[in-house]
Amino acid sequence: MFLSTNKCQGLGECIKQCPTEAIRLINNKAFSCITCGICYQRCPNNAIFKNEYGGYVVDRVKCNGCGVCKFNCPISNIKIDDGIVKGICSRCGRCVDACGINARVDGFDLIKDKQLNYLKSLDSIIPSYNTHRTSHSKEVSRLSLVTNYEDCTLCGRCEYYCPTNAIKLRVDKERGICNNCNVCEDVCPTGAMKDTIINHDYCSLCLNCLKSCPNEAILVNDYKISIIKLNQKNDGSIVSCINCGLCDDVSDTESFKRINGKLRYDPSCDVDTLENFNQAIDLCPTSSLHINSNGLIMNNTQKEYFLEGYCTMCGNCVKVCENKARIYKTITWDGKANNNCISCGTCAELCPKNAIILKKEGIEVNLDDCILCETCGIYCPTDAIEKSTLAKKIVIDGFNNVDSKLCIYCKLCYDICKQDAIIDNGDSVSVDDEKCIKCGACKNICPSNAFIFDRNFVNKNKTVGCLNGKSN
Repeated sequence: MFLSTNKCQGLGECIKQCPTEAIRLINNKAFSCITCGICYQRCPNNAIFKNEYGGYVVDRVKCNGCGVCKFNCPISNIKIDDGIVKGICSRCGRCVDACGINARVDGFDLIKDKQLNYLKSLDSIIPSYNTHRTSHSKEVSRLSLVTNYEDCTLCGRCEYYCPTNAIKLRVDKERGICNNCNVCEDVCPTGAMKDTIINHDYCSLCLNCLKSCPNEAILVNDYKISIIKLNQKNDGSIVSCINCGLCDDVSDTESFKRINGKLRYDPSCDVDTLENFNQAIDLCPTSSLHINSNGLIMNNTQKEYFLEGYCTMCGNCVKVCENKARIYKTITWDGKANNNCISCGTCAELCPKNAIILKKEGIEVNLDDCILCETCGIYCPTDAIEKSTLAKKIVIDGFNNVDSKLCIYCKLCYDICKQDAIIDNGDSVSVDDEKCIKCGACKNICPSNAFIFDRNFVNKNKTVGCLNGKSN
């Protein structure tokens, strides 16, 4: 509950700001709904629900104004005006912000046995909060194979030589043009290739280079090999498995394990590949994990599907990278976001380990639970959380509307929106679709669950098959 301290002078600013009229003056002190939950328990129409903040909200569609809540309120705080129930605290916190002398406080920041005992004596529901247990870690870390983007030329050698197809490259040029990967030089048996230059005196026309070229940039004409080149710097992106281990956590199978910090897959133990890894593929932060449907001969038996896209930390990409752009690196995070954070709560909403909670002042991360999967950073709409990968999810479409029957006009959404997408209509709020970026800040802070909200994400760096004829 929200409480008034002895500082309270009865100024009434909290009363003016309370959207549900849940505060009144008693002996010149502000007194409010104690969020005991008896109204919620007694309502015969299930028209009162408890929100995630521990407050209670009236659904005016279900409410018929019968008054059962009013007659059962132990402190006579509920009233009904024109059929609308008022006096129930939604725990929006407006009263605390409005008090100029800091006389209003959140009682659950000052938990005392007598407060809990008082609520229990009323046979009431004790409000619960999405709080974290204290984290004992100062930072979380993991070892990964990453790309130094300043040195990377997007040639694609790492992708070509990755044994599990855990690296995905997107180059912004059409197929059939040399990518300077030098795979042709690697496979030439006569040494006729050197830095995409052909020595026709040495060339045996075995066509090994043509068969192996990942970008189909080699032609043969009149018994001579030629390479189609384009004198421009490669532009695009490269994304790879970051070895976070989330796939292992959510895969209910003995065929996939993380052993000594390295992902290992044994298809002989895999009973149902498609069933076992659906969730892991859906949650993969970099979208590198996938099912290969080309089949595999294993122990003299044809296996129709098998798992790919996980990093085994073999280091082959490091060995073949001629620019030394692929490196082993220990990634660390102290659980902090930068000043770009808009408190939208997307990270808390999508964290697969529930390691993040949203507070008014920003995010709080339990580093003991965090596995550094970087899902938070990949989905963050403002890049407020640092990440080691170019993987990025952006909103492609969605909708955001306000249910006027649930809105209590607290205007918390109006205050938090950095895009000025919330319109204050004087007695209600609405959403400007042209300005709204579907970040979810309004939905996550709304104490009455009044937002009808949905969105769809897509990979920003969605890869188009440039190597090995793949499309992802």
